[in-house]
Amino acid sequence: MTTTEDHVELVAELLRVLEARILDPLEILLASDEPLEPIRARLRTEAEVWAAQLLGADRARATLTAARLIGVLFPGDAPFDPPAEWWRTALGRAVARTAGHPGAAAVPFSTAGAMLGITRQGVHDLVKRGKLDRAPDGGVTSSSIRDRLDRLEQEKPHAPRRDHR
Repeated sequence: MTTTEDHVELVAELLRVLEARILDPLEILLASDEPLEPIRARLRTEAEVWAAQLLGADRARATLTAARLIGVLFPGDAPFDPPAEWWRTALGRAVARTAGHPGAAAVPFSTAGAMLGITRQGVHDLVKRGKLDRAPDGGVTSSSIRDRLDRLEQEKPHAPRRDHR
């Protein structure tokens, strides 16, 4: 179960990335004093929607949103292969939970560890115990990482209710 804090953190991160990857280059490209506030306002609204979609229960919608954001915010000619630290960001965690690794059916143990927030040895232990699937060519299947993150998310205890008597 995602929290309001998860949503707020993801929106803030999306806005930072949008500013750096979209708005700053656009300002430079236009080389004018024309304000970008209408675009900024629209992106703020869209970031709220995208965060809700990424963190929502509709996996197909979340996966499509993740693919769109990655395609636009991290363009390149090679398959998307972010550094390990990216998986610890709010967007990285949301993508891992939603789509697994969007550019690979299987990932090395080190990437699996980054996606899960554990050590490489922890990944080895989970594979050995049958909690993650080993890929035929080595590494761990992206789908088993996504499924584990999904299970862990569902098992999170709910915040205690406060009695206001």
